[in-house]
Formats: sequence, structure tokens, C-alpha cells
Amino acid sequence: MKMNSFKVIGFTCLSFAIVLTGCSSTKTAEPAAGTTAPAASTAAATKAPEPAKSGEKITVNFWNPFSGNDGPFMKKIVDNYNKSQDKYNVKMTIQPSGDYYKLLDTAIATKKGVPDVAIMHLDQTPTYIAKDLLQPLDEVAKSVGVEKSNFPAATVDYSTKDNKWYSIPLDIHPLIMYYNKDLFAAAGITAPPTNRQEFVDAAKKLTDPSKGIWGAAMPTFWIQNFLFPTVLFQNGGSFLDEKGNIAYNSPAGVEAVTFMRSLTTMKVSPPTVAADGDFNLFQQGKSAMHFNGPWAKDAFDKAKVNYGVAQVPQLGTVKQAVFGGSHNFIIPKSTTDAAVLAGVGDFLKYVSSNSIDWAESGQAVASKVVRDSAAFKAMTQQQTEVAKEFDYVQFAPKVLNWGPISDSIWSELANALQGKKDPKAALDDAAAKSTIAMNKK
Repeated sequence: MKMNSFKVIGFTCLSFAIVLTGCSSTKTAEPAAGTTAPAASTAAATKAPEPAKSGEKITVNFWNPFSGNDGPFMKKIVDNYNKSQDKYNVKMTIQPSGDYYKLLDTAIATKKGVPDVAIMHLDQTPTYIAKDLLQPLDEVAKSVGVEKSNFPAATVDYSTKDNKWYSIPLDIHPLIMYYNKDLFAAAGITAPPTNRQEFVDAAKKLTDPSKGIWGAAMPTFWIQNFLFPTVLFQNGGSFLDEKGNIAYNSPAGVEAVTFMRSLTTMKVSPPTVAADGDFNLFQQGKSAMHFNGPWAKDAFDKAKVNYGVAQVPQLGTVKQAVFGGSHNFIIPKSTTDAAVLAGVGDFLKYVSSNSIDWAESGQAVASKVVRDSAAFKAMTQQQTEVAKEFDYVQFAPKVLNWGPISDSIWSELANALQGKKDPKAALDDAAAKSTIAMNKK
């Protein structure tokens, strides 16, 4: 039986993400999480928070999955907040990204160590709202002056049900394109491509077999969770049709896969790319153009790649669009202590005006107040290019359990991109599996 609640509401929300949650390797990090944190970080899932003693600061337990390069940036925000006032102490616990929702579910089910406030990927919110595990944020937000108008409407609408608002966005993280400035200069290319033809022409000029340099290594596995939807949307397609049925195996989807596979026959991309192969080639200066998320910035900085950042070209045939994700703050329904809720509200108010440190990680923050600030406008090209994509970013369908429903796409897509399966057959097989998963009770 198909889900009626949150089945699909304006899937083509324009304004992340989030997106499929999208997990990646320890090298590239993950949009919401990144590399696996030490096992010791799971301790918070088994210990109940201790109440504050008289005269002590009120403790607010905060969970997030930022176990990659982005973790220190969030820690800086929390540390600065704790120093900014003397009433509350936010205790931040970073949980391993791969186990994050499993640990959160366990804590909620056992009622042990449930965080007072937590980060949640936007596309996870419909499921948790439907299970009545989150509390509306309207009153908390109103009490501290956090306004919906400060955030992109698409993120607010996505986590609103029955006129109740359930998550406050921290960022939107869409797919972006990195390009090697040195290779571009050597090929006489003065600007990044903006459409399919320019992209193909550039890739041909940038490919140099004698030096083992590829114009664009087309990913076979991870980041396809972002790239395939992007080209699908640009072709005018969608994951679901107007009735909520699986539709990514449409002509728009088949054309998207056929185009991506054609880059290998053009010999501007390796015939097969292992997991993280595209990332490694770009990091090594052996690939001129690379698709990834804002979270890859730190790795490329450390590798001293002379790179630029651009909006994803319109590789599709109909319109500009990009797939993205979004990290959001949620409050579990179990957070009922008035003093703690006041602390959560105070912390969220602080972040909504002081998340410039999160932008330092390469992310474009959701808060308009921060994006309009002189500090943000003075930042590097990356943050400003990411923010430009907010105008046409699209998210995962607003359905329950989208993760399991979409799982079959990625293995079948890999088969098609490796030339093991016809694109239409691969997507049809994936769609059949997705339909079964969607119809499960």
C-alpha cells in the first residue's frame, strides 16, 4: 500500500537538498557527515544526560554527524556560543555518519541519551514527522525571534506539515563543479563551461592521453547520488510522476545516463572509474573537471590543488537545475524540560546569526542574515557560487523512507555507466525494485 502522508508534495521544490543522505568514502567525506568517527563517540547513545546542578549552567545535548572535515567548524560555533553567555552549555556529540540514524533511533526507542537538539538531513524529516518523533519548532523559534523568512522557502516548506514547522536549516549543499585552473590555462580555456556543448568541448581540449590527463572523470558510484538527479532534472524529468509513481526510468532519465556514459566513448573520461577514482584523479591533477559537494573543499585545499568552483553546467536539455541536500536542526519530541528548550532556542538563535564559521567549511549557509553579511560576501568563490544555486536547487521527493526506495538506483546506474547494462534496462530494473520498496507497508 502506498504512503498517503508525505507521499509527495511539490517534489520540484526550487529555492538540497539533502538530499538523499548520500554516503561517501573517508576520502571525499559526506554531505552531512564525512568520515567515520572513533567508536568512543557512540557513548552518548547509551548514557542519559545528567540534570544540571543548582548554580550550574543548563546542559543542552546536541548531536550531529559531522565526523569528517566539517566537524571542527561546527565545534568552533558551539565553543563560541558557550563563551558568549553564562546560562547554557551546549554539549556537542559527533556520532559516526554511517551509524547516525541507527544510533538516533536506538536512543529514541530506549529513551536513553536522546539528544535535546540534533542535526537531521532534510529528506529524513518526513519519516520522523510521520512517526511523531519530532516536535514542532514554531513556539521555540518565535520565542527567540527566529523567522521562517530568514531561510530559503523550499527548505521551510519541505519540513512543514499541517502548518507546523519541524526543522530549521543550517545549510543547503548542492552539487558543484570543481575545475583545475592550471589545466584550464594550459588548454587555453578562460572560463568554466555553462552548458553541455561547452562542457564536452572543454573536456576534449583538456584530455591529454600522453600525460594521463582526462577532461572529466565520470563517476560510476558515489556522487552519482547527486549527479544523476541533477541531469535528470535538467532534462525535465523527476523521480516521481504527478501521481507519486516511480518515474526516473523515463526518456529524460535514460537520456541522462546515455549522455554520461557517452563521455567514456568520447574518450574524455576513463572507461571505468572505481569508487573514489574520480576524486583521486582530480586531487592528483589528472582530471580537469570534477563534480562533488561543498564538503570536498578542505581535501582539495590540503592537497594544494589550484582549483576553481563553478555552478554545475546545464548538462541536460531542458533547463538549469541541481540536486542538493540540507542539514537541519530538529528537536526530538522527548525534549520537554522548559529550561532545556529555552537553551535550545537560544542556541538556534545564535547559530542563525553566527554561522559564518560553517561557511568556512565550504558550505553556503541557509541563513539570509549570514549570507547578506559583509563577511560572507567577502568569502572565496566557492561559497558564493554554491549560494547562486539556491535559486534552482531541487530536493529528494517528500516521501516516507526515500532512502530504501532509492537504493536500487545506484547499483543499476553503476551497471549502465560501466557498460554492463543498457541504460533503459538498468533504469527499468531499478524502477521495479523501487516500486516494490515504495509499496511495502
